[in-house]
Amino acid sequence: MDLVDRADHFRAATFATKPYKSTPVFDEVTLPAGLRKEHRTKAGVWGVIQVLERRLRYRVIEPRSESILDPEHPGLIHPDQPHSVEPLGPMRMRVDFYASPPDVLQA
Repeated sequence: MDLVDRADHFRAATFATKPYKSTPVFDEVTLPAGLRKEHRTKAGVWGVIQVLERRLRYRVIEPRSESILDPEHPGLIHPDQPHSVEPLGPMRMRVDFYASPPDVLQA
């Protein structure tokens, strides 16, 4: 196995490239109330917030941080990390779930 093959193997073993589950696509009206308030994924479950149109505020409760997500900037959800989202006007988004750390550059 040459160096390139080893790097590809490491990358495949380290990062999940395909989600095992995704939410439906939500907009500013259909986004469930439970996602707008503090909630968390289960232990061992990673998430990637994919904004398909416009913008969304992503708040991590612990450690405290806030960012604005858009189609170019997905949001990474760590397992069991409390967070919430808030639409910033009209938007469309979904959440993809992974069993290992996702490669958010590919997500």
